[in-house]
Amino acid sequence: MVNLNTLNSLLAGIFFIPFALPAIGAQSTKDKVKVISTEQIEWGYLNPARGDKSPRAANLWGDRTGSGATGMLVRFEPGFSSPPHIHNVSYRGIVIEGSLHNDDPTAKAMWMPSGSFWTQPAGEDHITSANAPANMIYLEIDSGPYLVKPSAQQFDNGERPVNLHYSNLTWLDQSTSTQLVGNGIEMANLWQKNGLSGVLLRLPANTKMTLSSEGTEFKAVVIQGKLTVERENARQMLHAGSFVAAHLPVDMSFSADQQVLLYVRTNAAFKATGE
Repeated sequence: MVNLNTLNSLLAGIFFIPFALPAIGAQSTKDKVKVISTEQIEWGYLNPARGDKSPRAANLWGDRTGSGATGMLVRFEPGFSSPPHIHNVSYRGIVIEGSLHNDDPTAKAMWMPSGSFWTQPAGEDHITSANAPANMIYLEIDSGPYLVKPSAQQFDNGERPVNLHYSNLTWLDQSTSTQLVGNGIEMANLWQKNGLSGVLLRLPANTKMTLSSEGTEFKAVVIQGKLTVERENARQMLHAGSFVAAHLPVDMSFSADQQVLLYVRTNAAFKATGE
């Protein structure tokens, strides 16, 4: 028979075996960061009603057929020119590849290269044209669904369009922006609305960069060049059109062998530290 003191000792040994519990809420960088490379993208039609006459489209985040915000890629065939039309929602566009024109149907063509930015107000009659062997943009809406409607239904929602050629962007550096640390990295502000903002980061060749996000929404799209992202001792090469997102404050490590343009959408301040 085991006496009471011996039993207490055995129970103590059972319940006080030392072991480590994971910290509640602790996540690795890999868990916090989502990456979609161009090889993983599934393409459909931007305007399914037009079939193969429509530009190709692929959601990077959100769902363009739903009611929420969405970021998507759109590809245009060489020589594409849409008929005059309107959209039910406003959108922003950034040229990734090729040469794009977006304006009133009677406007003289202004061909915008990679890194150019435009906004298209809901209800405004316009055309979109492409003038290069390969043409792709990143398109972003704040609410959906994204629909194409005839010009006869045009209306004025109070917004005015912006066509910002890449050569007209204004770049900040570490001497003019507290978000940039270290020589070389530059930033161009594109838009700000309802606590969200969108900027372009320009990384020179042979740059290592840490992006420190403080917000609950951080989304980034490679606009130009090749960018390597490092996660949990693994490296992944991201080509133009690839997507990175973080849903919690996190530090992300990147490197670039060539000049890179990176679009960043966020709901809080972030810091880009270059080496």
